[in-house]
Amino acid sequence: MAYIDPQTVLSPRNRVGSVQVIYNGGPGSWSVARIDYDGEERLGFRWNGSKDEPGIGTPQSRGKPTWEILPMDLAEVVQERVEQLQDSRYAELRSAYREMAADREREAEAEEWSEGLIGDATDQEG
Repeated sequence: MAYIDPQTVLSPRNRVGSVQVIYNGGPGSWSVARIDYDGEERLGFRWNGSKDEPGIGTPQSRGKPTWEILPMDLAEVVQERVEQLQDSRYAELRSAYREMAADREREAEAEEWSEGLIGDATDQEG
């Protein structure tokens, strides 16, 4: 079955109030979320699933994707690691943007292309 967006996982329904995904590795990877679980903020974990794997990721219950609630002792460590992963992702993204901006030839091509779009929109107004 296809990848399950962790933001849509709201089970077990009688225990999960809201879900705020703080890390989503995408298809074939894992996710972590802050979850209102029985009225308390807890950290949940799940494998997302992918198109190459049968099923709906794990954990699951009765064919519905669910969250595994982490013990408090582990939640703190997992939260710290997720923050580190996010920081490294943003650092890589910033570096890539700086590299693209430094490429004057590509910047000139992009500007020419975007200016061409303005002309296209002007032509349609008539």
